[in-house]
Amino acid sequence: MCLAIPMKIINIANGVAKCEATGVFRDVNLHLLEKDEINVGDFILVHLGYAIQKVNEPDARTCWDTYNAMQVAGDLTNDSRKPNNGG
Repeated sequence: MCLAIPMKIINIANGVAKCEATGVFRDVNLHLLEKDEINVGDFILVHLGYAIQKVNEPDARTCWDTYNAMQVAGDLTNDSRKPNNGG
């Protein structure tokens, strides 16, 4: 399964945005959004290194919260499958 990740634009140079999300930084190609007005501070959905959609900050934060909840749920599920080492 592939997901698009919301990221915040830190700077833009030559059609490439330096972006950040939850402490992870990536260079993101903006050419698919060349008809949109994209600025530093905007939030974009990133898929395979390309910005595919501009999103607002509340939607980006909701996505991050959902991804975090999915990770926690996955960790709990994986922990329950570990064998009990006695005790």
